[in-house]
This record gives sequence, C-alpha cells and structure tokens, in this order.
Amino acid sequence: MSREKEEAELVREALRVGALYMKKRGAGEFEPTDGAGAKVRALYRLLVHDGLIQPLAKGQDNERNMKHKLALWIERQLPEGHPLKT
Repeated sequence: MSREKEEAELVREALRVGALYMKKRGAGEFEPTDGAGAKVRALYRLLVHDGLIQPLAKGQDNERNMKHKLALWIERQLPEGHPLKT
C-alpha cells in the first residue's frame, strides 16, 4: 500500500477516534455537514490545546501538515498488530 493511501486511511481513523474524544471531553461534536478540512482543523487544534500533539511551526500550519500530524497521532494510539500500524 502506498504511503499516501496509508496516511489517508490513518487520517480517516483519526477523525473517527477524534470525534469520540471530542464528544467525551465535552468539546463539541462534528456535524454531518462539516467538511473534512474543518474537522481536521478542529481536531488538530483540540489535540494541540490538550497537549496531546506538538503544534506545527508558524507558517507550516496548513491542512496537509495537520493531516500528517493527525496520522502520526493515531498511529501511536493504535494497538500492535492493527492493520493500519506500520
């Protein structure tokens, strides 16, 4: 599987798990009409705020880099042997 496809699947999983985290934490929830970009930004900002991921450097905070950070975050959360874990 290509690295880009793998990262896209990790981001999808991060958004799924992140939505549960947001709801459990009481920080809101995603609406069905929310776009993927809005979800990525909201989850990234929440995880940075909570200290679960390091913020991107100034000027590097674009959607592509945020997705990469979310993919790295969820990859660390997955159990050993999970199909998405490399």
